[in-house]
Amino acid sequence: MKKTIGFIVFLTAVSTALAAADGAALYAKCKGCHGTDGSKKALGVSEVIKGQPAKDIEADLIAYQAGTGGGSKKAVMKAQVAKMTPEEIKALADYISKLK
Repeated sequence: MKKTIGFIVFLTAVSTALAAADGAALYAKCKGCHGTDGSKKALGVSEVIKGQPAKDIEADLIAYQAGTGGGSKKAVMKAQVAKMTPEEIKALADYISKLK
C-alpha cells in the first residue's frame, strides 16, 4: 500500500512538472518578430518588450487574446496567443520580463 501511494505521489509530481508552462519554450515562437532577447520592434511598429514588467506583459497578452488590445497589427498577436492558457500567459510574461 505504501509503495502504491508513493508511486501515485511520484507520478503526480512528474506530471505536474511536465505540465508546468515553460516561458522559454513559449517564447520560441516570439523570437521571429521580437528578436531572441526581446529588443526588436516587431514588424517595425511594436514597443520593445524586453524587460517590461510581467504584470504589464500579462495584461497585454490577455487583451490580445480577448481581441481588445493592440494596434494595427493586433490580429497577428491575437492568433499567436489564441490557444494559450492563463498559466502559459503568466509564464511567458514572466520570462519576457527577465530578458536582458
